[in-house]
Amino acid sequence: MPMINQPAPHFAAQAVFDGGEVKDISLNDFKGKWVVLFFYPLDFTFVCPTELTQFREHLKEFQNAGATVIGCSVDSVHSHKRWLRDDLGNLGYPLMADLTKRIARDYGVLFEDRGIATRGTFIIDPDQKIQYMGIHNTSVGRDAKEILRVLQGCQTGELCQAGWKAGDEHITPIK
Repeated sequence: MPMINQPAPHFAAQAVFDGGEVKDISLNDFKGKWVVLFFYPLDFTFVCPTELTQFREHLKEFQNAGATVIGCSVDSVHSHKRWLRDDLGNLGYPLMADLTKRIARDYGVLFEDRGIATRGTFIIDPDQKIQYMGIHNTSVGRDAKEILRVLQGCQTGELCQAGWKAGDEHITPIK
């Protein structure tokens, strides 16, 4: 199970990009960059498209914060391509295929008995260490705006109070 401030588990897999292009990607491709890696249960479901499209709606903000967004499920690249083509359209970020379930297992988000990932979100820093992880129920979608807020807070390296937003002051410890 990954832990905060520890190296992110390595991944290497095929991913579908806009236009249906399939490419190999790995964590090594993102050295020196912030990465928001999120897992979702399955393509062609009910809650998942609301999350994927919300990440698309806020993608420019993630990019402006210097972060790459990557979605991942246990579906194949063929399933991803069809879902993008028929339902979602271009997202602006890749969907990684984890058919072997190794990536979901390595990140601690795989329901072994169901063979699907739960909703796990990981913010990985430029040194490829995990700075945030959130794992929750499959029936409740996550909020991309909250993940963006946490990303921006992590990037400051400062103490950020509850509800902190980019531009707010940080907490100054008493010495």
